[in-house]
Amino acid sequence: MSVGADISLKDSLKKHFGFNAFKGNQEVVIRNVLDGNDSFVLMPTGGGKSLCYQLPSLIMDGTAIVISPLIALMKNQVDAMRGFSTEDGIAHFLNSSLTKTQMQKVKQDVLDGKTKLLYVAPESLTKEENITFLKRIKISFYAVDEAHCISEWGHDFRPEYRRIRPIINKIGIAPLIALTATATPKVQSDIQKNLDMINANVFKSSFNRENLYYEVRPKVNAAKEIIKFIKSNSGKSGIIYCLSRKKVEELAEILQVNEIKALAYHAGMDAITRSTNQDKFLLEDVDVIVATIAFGMGIDKPDVRFVIHYDIPKSLEGYYQETGRAGRDGGEGKCISFYSYKDIQKLEKFMQGKPLAEQEIGKQLLLETVAYAETAVCRRKILLHYFGEEYHIDDCENCDNCNHPKEQFEGQDDVVLALNAILAVKEKFKSDHVANVISGVKNTSIKAYKHHELGLFGDGSKEDPKYWNAVIRQALVSGFIDKDIENYGLLSLNKAGKEYIKNPISFTLTKDHDYETIDDEMDAQSGAGKTGAVDTELFNILKDLRKKTAKDLNLPPFVIFQDPSIEDMAIQYPITLEEMQHIAGVGTGKAKKYGKEFVELIEKYVDEKEIIRPMDMVVKSVVNKSGMKVYIIQSIDRQMPLTDIADAKGIEMNQLLDEIESIVQSGTKINIDYYINDKIDEDKQEEIFEYFREEAETESIEAALEELGEEEYSEEEIRLMRIKFFSELGN
Repeated sequence: MSVGADISLKDSLKKHFGFNAFKGNQEVVIRNVLDGNDSFVLMPTGGGKSLCYQLPSLIMDGTAIVISPLIALMKNQVDAMRGFSTEDGIAHFLNSSLTKTQMQKVKQDVLDGKTKLLYVAPESLTKEENITFLKRIKISFYAVDEAHCISEWGHDFRPEYRRIRPIINKIGIAPLIALTATATPKVQSDIQKNLDMINANVFKSSFNRENLYYEVRPKVNAAKEIIKFIKSNSGKSGIIYCLSRKKVEELAEILQVNEIKALAYHAGMDAITRSTNQDKFLLEDVDVIVATIAFGMGIDKPDVRFVIHYDIPKSLEGYYQETGRAGRDGGEGKCISFYSYKDIQKLEKFMQGKPLAEQEIGKQLLLETVAYAETAVCRRKILLHYFGEEYHIDDCENCDNCNHPKEQFEGQDDVVLALNAILAVKEKFKSDHVANVISGVKNTSIKAYKHHELGLFGDGSKEDPKYWNAVIRQALVSGFIDKDIENYGLLSLNKAGKEYIKNPISFTLTKDHDYETIDDEMDAQSGAGKTGAVDTELFNILKDLRKKTAKDLNLPPFVIFQDPSIEDMAIQYPITLEEMQHIAGVGTGKAKKYGKEFVELIEKYVDEKEIIRPMDMVVKSVVNKSGMKVYIIQSIDRQMPLTDIADAKGIEMNQLLDEIESIVQSGTKINIDYYINDKIDEDKQEEIFEYFREEAETESIEAALEELGEEEYSEEEIRLMRIKFFSELGN
């Protein structure tokens, strides 16, 4: 291309988008598109993929057809293009969200030559009426965005994407550009074959995002850890990914009650709510979006400062794509993932019932994720290797493994044994099988292939298969082993591996993380309930304060706070009314009514004794009202007879009273006067109420019956009046 053409391309960039220079591979990709060649573009999130088809579409004759998977993504990009132009018709989308009138307007603008970019969902592309329409227009080129959706190996497989090539052939051949931010060599090969663009020019940018910090944490008290992290990064934008819609809703609610500006986003919400929540995040009305993977593809927010995976993703492609939404402006981007092997087992269960080939693919992708999570090698090195890129720096200084290195040891002999084992099984097996051979595990597969008869079977029995998997993984990253792309996961030795067996040299191995042990230890601790010891001095001081408060209010001490609550205060040291609400047996009402003097006393005590309080008090939990409790409260508000409520729920009256007592004790005030007045005469009501107010030393029903007389009063009457007593005076 001439110097004049070079100037004109940069002029076009400045004129249409206001940029003075291209980023990375953008310029060479755009030239390739302008020259009419097919292009395959691998560019990490934030690298500027969209410009690679947006600028040529404005320069070339005709309309560029952009096949894109998400309506939200199309809308964003169309809005952005219209922002660069004075003509609204410059860009349109064609999908199921449009009315007939809107659809007609789009088609007219295209036919009139106003539209340079037409975004189409793959589902819309397959409709016969749209195929007929597109045959009538001059198409400059086709762009397939988020092209990893084509591949069944990709993290977001969509069958409609595999029909793109036949439909393009039907509409009319034109140059093709496929773009993705994440593709392993296997995925790339699959995409190119499917789109019939094997001879396309491939433009691959480095997958290394130096500004991103990668960390994997054990999944213990994850919600609490997330709240602490967000509060220590106050005001920063972040995305939290969960695998299930239910968890998205739960976590968003927990964040909200902890004064974090957060909203949920998932495919089960109606389109208006989803769109509103997304816009609030983009406009910074909220700091955090809790989402399933339905959120984020193509979202152009440059200053996302953290991406947290509450659940480990199903594949490293997914993980890379999602973490890539952090720090797109080159600034700080923290990528924190919570990992528990139990989550992997859950994901494996979900695969059951799917076709065997799909299960096999899914398991292989999960194994790569497990390997990434458990490795103690530089996370950046592992990620880049997965995408076929070598990273030659030993310490990236921006991941947990490099910043806090694990134990290292000499592994020369173990690497040689692992390489020999791959040769012994004729280079036709995956890592797990080879690890079992070395460890001496006689499972069905080993016996079926008679690999227990191999000379080196069990030569590494001092270590378990997990250890040998780690050795194989580190030899793979070091370039001694290849994984077969077509038969995903089969191991073979390359030239370097064979050479290493002949002339081994020192090889440093790093001990893997053992998250299972961490899980078990933490489970054991949390299962023991409150682990702190009661501060007996504070316990006695609080009991004295309770006695004084009760005397001042002319109430029995147990109405103020019961002993288990005082005990918990002497373990947890609550110093605010908010914290007081999380003490055993203390709800919102009770904390507000009686808590002030108690928290002031505790705060003074903590200061004087210089006590370091447990951090557990920081996090508020969501009040868990089951469906039963909600129904009871609503029915009582409507003054429904208690007997009818019990019948409606198919429970005995005693069970219903248990539920109502539980509601009242948690701090909710309810009024059952309408039922009591109908069932118990006024004199009896007064006598029972006075007993609890003046005479009772405990809340015991047995003690009340003994004092008041079992012949005159029933257990049910006393329970009903005790509910009234606690609701009026305790909450």
